[in-house]
Amino acid sequence: MAFGKGHHLHLIDGSAFIFRAYHALPPLTRKSDGLPVGAVSGFVNMLWKTVEDNRGPDAPTHAAVVFDKGSHTFRNDLYDQYKANREAMPEDLRPQIPLTRDATRAFNIACLEQEGFEADDIIATLACRARDAGARVTIVSSDKDLMQLVGDGVDMFDAMKNLRIDSDGVVAKFGVTPDKVVDVQALAGDSVDNVPGAPGIGVKTAALLINEYGSLEDLLERADEIKQPKRRQTLIDNADQIMLSKKLVTLDCDMDLDYALDSLEVKEPIADELLGFLTEMEFRTVTRRIAEALNVEVPVIPEEESSATSPSDPPEAIPFDATGYTKVNDIKALEEWIARAHARGYVAVDTETTALNEMTAELVGISMCIEPGQACYIPLTHKASAADDLFGSNELADDQLDLEDVLALLRPMLEDPSVLKIGQNMKYDAKIFARYGVSVAPIDDTMLMSYAMHAGLHNHGMDLLSERYLGHHPIEIKSLLGSGKAQITFDRVAVDDAVKYAAEDADITLRLWQAFKPELHKKHVTTVYETLERPLVGVLADMEMTGIKVDREVLSKMSNAFAQKMAQLEDEIHALAGHSFNVGSPAQVGEILFETMGLSGGKKGKNGKYSTPADVLEDLATEHELPGRVLDWRQIQKLKSTYTDALQDHINTDTGRVHTSYSIAGASTGRLASTDPNLQNIPVRSEEGRRIREAFIATPGHTLVSLDYSQIELRILAHIAGIDALKEAFLEGQDIHAATASEMFNVPLDEMTADVRRQAKAINFGVIYGISGFGLARNLRIPRDEAQGFIDRYFERFPGIRAYMDNTVTFAKEHGYVQTLFGRKINTPEINNRGPHAGFAKRAAINAPIQGTAADVIRRAMIRMPDAIAKLPAKMLLQVHDELLFEVEESAADDLIAVAKDVMEGASMPAVDLTVPLTVDAGKGANWAKAH
Repeated sequence: MAFGKGHHLHLIDGSAFIFRAYHALPPLTRKSDGLPVGAVSGFVNMLWKTVEDNRGPDAPTHAAVVFDKGSHTFRNDLYDQYKANREAMPEDLRPQIPLTRDATRAFNIACLEQEGFEADDIIATLACRARDAGARVTIVSSDKDLMQLVGDGVDMFDAMKNLRIDSDGVVAKFGVTPDKVVDVQALAGDSVDNVPGAPGIGVKTAALLINEYGSLEDLLERADEIKQPKRRQTLIDNADQIMLSKKLVTLDCDMDLDYALDSLEVKEPIADELLGFLTEMEFRTVTRRIAEALNVEVPVIPEEESSATSPSDPPEAIPFDATGYTKVNDIKALEEWIARAHARGYVAVDTETTALNEMTAELVGISMCIEPGQACYIPLTHKASAADDLFGSNELADDQLDLEDVLALLRPMLEDPSVLKIGQNMKYDAKIFARYGVSVAPIDDTMLMSYAMHAGLHNHGMDLLSERYLGHHPIEIKSLLGSGKAQITFDRVAVDDAVKYAAEDADITLRLWQAFKPELHKKHVTTVYETLERPLVGVLADMEMTGIKVDREVLSKMSNAFAQKMAQLEDEIHALAGHSFNVGSPAQVGEILFETMGLSGGKKGKNGKYSTPADVLEDLATEHELPGRVLDWRQIQKLKSTYTDALQDHINTDTGRVHTSYSIAGASTGRLASTDPNLQNIPVRSEEGRRIREAFIATPGHTLVSLDYSQIELRILAHIAGIDALKEAFLEGQDIHAATASEMFNVPLDEMTADVRRQAKAINFGVIYGISGFGLARNLRIPRDEAQGFIDRYFERFPGIRAYMDNTVTFAKEHGYVQTLFGRKINTPEINNRGPHAGFAKRAAINAPIQGTAADVIRRAMIRMPDAIAKLPAKMLLQVHDELLFEVEESAADDLIAVAKDVMEGASMPAVDLTVPLTVDAGKGANWAKAH
């Protein structure tokens, strides 16, 4: 039967399989001769899975694996800068490329490539011919460039995510139907392939334009009708460049091929040939698996696979022994360690410094480990004076290598894409190296691996991980540095002591990596680690090193104003109390409230004094004015001490900017934490809190741009819990708090009062965090029974929310964790406990999927942002929960807003297609307050 109707053609994007395998797996070498085969191993496993998963009635009748051949294609003749910014192929991948072709032929699958054309063109030609013949086509790839082919019997399948992409999926990705994808790509350009496009126009804007004008040609012909002056001029000025971009992104569906579709018929692998290839590669595990599937005898492979993919012995089987650690103090020894790292393909790296602040710390030494139990330390700037000599000289100790010489030798290895650098909290080390001119990549981070698997169970510091997962108690830093006033910096530690401590750190890190790497897959969090954790390291490091400019004079004036406001509040508090007392003393506040004024609820601690925490004062504020004023005073006092006073001390003397540090693994839900200084807890609801942001300014000629997700957690709640009324309100762009109030209190929207809306807003946000009647009463400063009535009415009007809460708690109790929409697991170890903390565990479990999904969305946006804004004179500076802050040249502010907004609003796709739109509010100004 001739090829045509009833046939199903699978076209596998072989190049995508190769690079996915290469970057996702640790390096692997063939034990007999050291040949790199890690990418081949991954490719074989992916190909076998594809074959195994495609059996049954929907199985392909015809199939081919399609590869790129060479780097020069007809597109380079059209535009010599096409793909010009792509990095050279890693040296250890180059010899593996022909082996992947051999693997394909060993599976008895057609292996296709053609000089002068990309794999995508071959796929396009075959797909179009098969479609014209009436056959079905499935393109096994996630490459967005192939989405222009989807429709009329052609779909795509992302094998990594087990996700089928049809026309609706393309619309979700690009905002247009498949036939208009090339028009959108031509406008938006592609920084990866160096397709120029129209400067400042992102995918979302491009889609809006194409949908409005029908086609790229019509858009350019009618460009003078566009209302926005900058956009109009961009299209007019770059028309030729845009049309060239369309030629670059349009796939060739009419190649001359020297084979027919009939020749691609699926054939069973020939056991001897396939197993012969696998045996030659020394792939023991997959050889056994495939032999068993083919019902043939498993071939004998003389030696085990290299330990690069997984340790042959458990990491803890090799005892820790400091005698195996060496001091590297001559160049030849260092060169040998570097050569070993290149040969192995990975190395654990750690730095020792003089401080925890990466922007001011000085590099003291570097440790490396390649085999468990074998580690080294390279001392660089230890001082000659003894550890206990606080007034010693700055003369360097003997037997150390020169810092610049060492960095010159290490730089090629640390920057080599074929050598994986493994660290514990690698962001710190990467920033230290970056300050010395070294860009460390690629990296793996054991702290983030633990976080992906164990969030909610424990913290992810190295000492705890070592004890818990390796059974080893590390040398404590306190034993070297001391504590308190007598504490020294690491450069004052004796070199021999430093060797034991620093080399052990690298040793532990390598063992943790060997223990954790295979566990990621078993615990189904590889995608979370690879897409949400690891890529964020470099993004945050760049943001932190850029910092944000702060006006010291504004802070000083603000500090004085706060002092005056505090004095005014003190006078009011004293007047309400009837006499003076120390408002800053919780005990004295307690005496006034519970003894002088006779208010109820006072409790004394073990010291015999009253405790007046915020929740007690919030309760009392519903009955009396004074507790509320004390809360106001404390708020101003905290703003003054924590921000207007302390921020001045955080201004870096070299940069004139404040450089906060983000903790990726701080909150179990995936939210980032900010320290030194903490810029995420600046209150924005009070006028005083908002004024703090006035001190954060743009440099001359620049402006700050703020982009903030609008009510993202409520939108996610509406999606997860399936609340139709909330979804409808969001889809129609209604004021969600007014809509909620209207639904709850039966008040028409046009009769809504500010007070009723404020109550609904408090309930909307409170419910996300499992707020109780007590908590809502505090927030609104109303009686508890009235607050509880609001909550009861809320659940009556939106029953899906109660169902979501109950189902989430049930799931958590059964499985011990909850999950975000992107697969992040938040462990809930206390969910089945009884007692006073049971309610907290339930509320945390209910909130975690919502807050965690929101955190994942903004992480995805941040990870995509550097590439998206690469052509703009802009830098991403801060992330504050649902907001991203940028600094950009004034002339490019609108372009930045368009591009960044597009990235943020589409950040959930294609992994999660929300039923509620994500919207982003944008603002710009000379300072953060004006931009927000």
